[in-house]
Amino acid sequence: MYKMMVTKPVGYRLMICAALIGVIVFSSCSSSKQVTRVDADTTIDLSGRWNDTDSRMVADEIIGDCLTHPWINDHGISTGDKPVVIVGGIRNKSMEHIAVATFISDIERAFINSGKVRTVSSSSERGEIREERADQGEFAAIETVKRMGRELGADYMMTGEINTIEDREGGDQVVFYQTDLTLTNIETNEKIWIGQKKIKKFIGRGKFKL
Repeated sequence: MYKMMVTKPVGYRLMICAALIGVIVFSSCSSSKQVTRVDADTTIDLSGRWNDTDSRMVADEIIGDCLTHPWINDHGISTGDKPVVIVGGIRNKSMEHIAVATFISDIERAFINSGKVRTVSSSSERGEIREERADQGEFAAIETVKRMGRELGADYMMTGEINTIEDREGGDQVVFYQTDLTLTNIETNEKIWIGQKKIKKFIGRGKFKL
């Protein structure tokens, strides 16, 4: 006798497919990432690349060094006042993306928190502030309008760059970061301070051997 082959209905096959898709989706959801909030000052190195800790550490250390050199005392003796500093361009000449704007903010924070200098806004920030003053002149009450031509001129400008050197062998990698900053007298164009900070990171599966 011949056995009759029974063909499953189309609806039955669709139900099986739907069930399989549901299992896959459920598996994906169950293996989703877990997010844990940590303190913003916590040092976490996942990729070994430049991160927020590097930015903050370099800014604090290099500005701390800057403010211990003779130029700041010389300025106080000659003018009787705190120096006014503006942070100019910091160029990223490395082989990776670095949030330069965050680094500049860290430098400005280090300057301001020191209490030893006065820091003025960058050129891009000044444009927005000037627009606000112009707007006040037209719409604000006269007694509250801020006058034009009263900006604080900077005595010194800080500029610099960030460079990297990478060395790879197999699955191991060494990344060397060098940050160079220069403080220049705006009136005389004299470089009055040059600072440097280096960071070296080993990224690999094995243990680093000297």
